[in-house]
Amino acid sequence: MTPRPALLALRDGSLFEGEAIGLGARPDDAPVTTAGEVVFHTGLTGYQEVLTDPSYAGQIVTFTTPHIGNYGATPADDESRRIFARGVIVRELARRRSNWRSEADLDAVLRRAGLVGIAGVDTRRLTRVLREGGAMPGAIGTAGESEVRAAAAAERGTAGLDLVAQVTCDAPYEPAGAGPGAPLVVAYDFGIKTTMLECLGAFARVRVVPAGTTAAEVLALRPDGVFLSNGPGDPERVAGATERIREVLDAGVPTFGICLGHQLLCLALGGRTYKLPFGHHGANHPVRDLRTGRVEITSQNHNFCVDAESLAGIVEPTHVNLNDGTNEGMRVRGVAAASVQYHPEAGPGPHDSRYLFAEFAEMMAGARR
Repeated sequence: MTPRPALLALRDGSLFEGEAIGLGARPDDAPVTTAGEVVFHTGLTGYQEVLTDPSYAGQIVTFTTPHIGNYGATPADDESRRIFARGVIVRELARRRSNWRSEADLDAVLRRAGLVGIAGVDTRRLTRVLREGGAMPGAIGTAGESEVRAAAAAERGTAGLDLVAQVTCDAPYEPAGAGPGAPLVVAYDFGIKTTMLECLGAFARVRVVPAGTTAAEVLALRPDGVFLSNGPGDPERVAGATERIREVLDAGVPTFGICLGHQLLCLALGGRTYKLPFGHHGANHPVRDLRTGRVEITSQNHNFCVDAESLAGIVEPTHVNLNDGTNEGMRVRGVAAASVQYHPEAGPGPHDSRYLFAEFAEMMAGARR
């Protein structure tokens, strides 16, 4: 099949040529264009977990690794119920998949999900543009250049948007977890990932609740702990979240947050957040545990960051990013609450930081004593 030409346009005027993959790639497909905030991810593997991470809602993901799709895909590796990213950009899409677990090739997965993608892009050049200019709105399309450029110009990005409403669950549910007698963790779903639930389920019974669940409803369940999940978008725009978290903290329930949950905990304490130029997206970010001096290689996916100085005297910073010095973790003084900016469940990524789930379990045990 002859590849169908596609274009990638950025709001700064940059234009990249390539070949369509996924939806719109077949010659008989109608012209299609999708827009979103263009970011880059530096992981060598884990493209399926990245695309099914709800934190990428509203974004078009560029993979800096030049060869993507070589081991195919399997539903067992999905991190959520569907793909929430708006598009995908690669240098080269593998022509063949080779792995005993593979059930489909990546192109078929993209097409089935209705995801628009582009291959054949000079991703080194694109990454440099994004590093210098920051993550920015863009569009992918098989339509004409003027239409693709217009879509990029009209896109507003993720700042100022509550994207959690698009990814949270519709009703409470209980995934597989520890048996009777285990502590109960109520997990706020701001865009929660399957691997997080597996890590929590190793030591607790877990009840996942929609992001809009009131603190009173959560406290009525008499939880041993509350978990604040990852998620997409601007933390300051997640409707009502900070007020609900503040009520949970006032009730003395041990609380642990990850990524967006870390940012929301900061806001609930009266702190500030800000947007990074191009975010942290990858599986190789070095983070130092300030309590031990130990350096961990971490998996990260976030555009916003906590201003630790805005919480001086309220929290104890526990982790710091060694690439840019940004805050990566904190523990609230005098309260059983802690959070980290990165992903200790690491789906995908290294497992250096999974001890944090054990610390959460210890925090809950201490509160029960």
